Amino acid sequence: MSASRTERLLNLLIALLNTKYGLRRSELRQKIYHDTTGNDVAFGRMFERDKNDLREFGFDVETVTDKGWSSEDPATTRYRIGKESNRLPDVELTPEECTVLLLASQLWEQAALGTSALNAMRKLQASGGLTDIGLPSGLQPRIKPAGQAFEDLITAMHAQHAVSFRYHAGSTGKDEERVVEPWGVGSRFGQWYLAGHDRGRGALRFFRLSRFTSAVTVLAKASYPPPARFNIRAELAALPELPIKTAVVDVPEGKLLGLRKRAVPAEEPATTATGTTATGTPGTGTSGAVPPDADWERISVQYRDAELLGEELASYGPNVLVAAPPELLAAVRRRLAGAAEFAAAPHPPVVFPAPVLAHRTRKRTSEDQLKRMLQLVPFLVHNQGLHIQVVADRFGITRKELEEDLRILICSGLPEGYPDDLLDIQWEDDHVYITQDLDLNRPVRFTVDEACALLTGLETLNGLPELAEGSALESVTLKLMAAAGEEGLRAASVAGPEVGPANSVDLETIRAAIDSGSQLRLSYFSPQKDSVSERDVDPLRLYSLDNTWYFEAYCHAAAGLRNFRLDRIERVAPNGRGISRAVTGQEGFPVKLYTPNDDDTLVIVQLTHQGSGLADEYYAERTAELPGGGLLAEIRFGNTDWLPMFVAQHGGAVRILEPAPLAKVASEWVGTALSQYGG
Repeated sequence: MSASRTERLLNLLIALLNTKYGLRRSELRQKIYHDTTGNDVAFGRMFERDKNDLREFGFDVETVTDKGWSSEDPATTRYRIGKESNRLPDVELTPEECTVLLLASQLWEQAALGTSALNAMRKLQASGGLTDIGLPSGLQPRIKPAGQAFEDLITAMHAQHAVSFRYHAGSTGKDEERVVEPWGVGSRFGQWYLAGHDRGRGALRFFRLSRFTSAVTVLAKASYPPPARFNIRAELAALPELPIKTAVVDVPEGKLLGLRKRAVPAEEPATTATGTTATGTPGTGTSGAVPPDADWERISVQYRDAELLGEELASYGPNVLVAAPPELLAAVRRRLAGAAEFAAAPHPPVVFPAPVLAHRTRKRTSEDQLKRMLQLVPFLVHNQGLHIQVVADRFGITRKELEEDLRILICSGLPEGYPDDLLDIQWEDDHVYITQDLDLNRPVRFTVDEACALLTGLETLNGLPELAEGSALESVTLKLMAAAGEEGLRAASVAGPEVGPANSVDLETIRAAIDSGSQLRLSYFSPQKDSVSERDVDPLRLYSLDNTWYFEAYCHAAAGLRNFRLDRIERVAPNGRGISRAVTGQEGFPVKLYTPNDDDTLVIVQLTHQGSGLADEYYAERTAELPGGGLLAEIRFGNTDWLPMFVAQHGGAVRILEPAPLAKVASEWVGTALSQYGG
């Protein structure tokens, strides 16, 4: 959509909003389109496209005909847009409700619906229903990005298009192509699931996103009607949890402390897939696995999902050997084989275009500009006199882009109108005022994505006891449901993960220390170093990704800011001293979960399409699209010793290209691990 088309749509919108009886197509053709070609067919197609575009932006274009005349006759048909049917209803919120709503919107800040949540909040602010408030101390939950598959499924679901993908079924162990009508996407048991109509099976099926073995393809020509009032959270709640099983694994003495902490008493001896019994006595199997050395130990670990435990065990490489059961051994071997195969494939040329943003962003389009301008006018009406840079910052654009928007707006208005019939916006002294809004003074209603982002976020916050027990969460949810209308009902197709902390005692200890300015003594387990260390830290704030909680602190042992996971804390208590340094954390959600240093190593990795989300998850400094799909990414690592674990864990979704010595170490490490299973 070109800039001229953007201006034409804006003028068409203003004309249809400001007519009581409607305008004929011939009038619009002359006054808005200035079309003198005489080609009725071409103009008719353009007009229909423009009407559809306005409907996609949330405006209902009404058709008005005189009594006794046909609606198919262009000479007697008039068009208009009602002033109320397409507008976001007024939403009055208390400060407490604004706080809860801000938390709900920021849940998606790092994830797929982040832009939609931001747009929805701008609309509420443009309508005057949102006041400036601060976030509560020590409470910054976020939803962890779920990868490219999640984003593709959300797009297809809201457009009502079927999708295809390859899927590794846990029940059969087969990797098959599936064609599915996506009805809902939600989180359960710490995993994201797709629920939809499987066209091959002819029934509702559930698919775990982590078992997708290919990219999601949106079938734009395969539309479907979604079921009425489908609720993904209710459907997932009915899924039974997988039964607890016991894995038998061999580990070297003194290693893998984190895995050892979860060990349980061994079950009755049984011949395993490695050809030994659970007690270590040689059996009769011939799997080809290399038996452990004498200084290895056999432990038992409970699990529910072989794929999840298989991902963890694969990351340990040659430091673990799965003895039983066969499904777990197969899951580990498949990941190791995938990593080894990817590492051995020919390398693409390493070329990064310059300049490249650290995070891949979608190129701005004229659709983005028009959507932004439709939010900008009501925002300015309710926020008169703001500095132009403040306005630009609120909309996430540069001052130059904002001034381009304003110049288009002040040239837009009623067809062939006088100066008073144009939008009147002034910013000569760098403070923006609007005195003529031509009925663009209220934002359009929420889109499905926007309603999903806010309402799903509010529902997710029910997992935080301090919010669930208050009345603000319930009241703001009801107000948003009423304002969202039909789009709000469709928000039930998305369900967020649990965000409540697993260890609320440690969380309260840390929060109390933050409020009182107390220093903490910490026993902390590092899986990369496979060791426990004692640290004195000055706690600064708490935040989370899903239900994994972190706290940012100044670590006196490291002499710098660090981020600590609560589930890796073995002991934490005040040490009787106050915070000793005047150190402050970042104001917003951490851009990175580690502190970069001058001696970090820059590593170039290749990611498949399925693994492309790792570029954002690990804060790639440069990326480049590859012709056959996937990405090159340059990532900064403070410690490269664990990178072989990283490669093995993702089982063929990532490989190291440079530095070459590091790539060789990772490849040999994976190869050694695979050789234990006869591969």
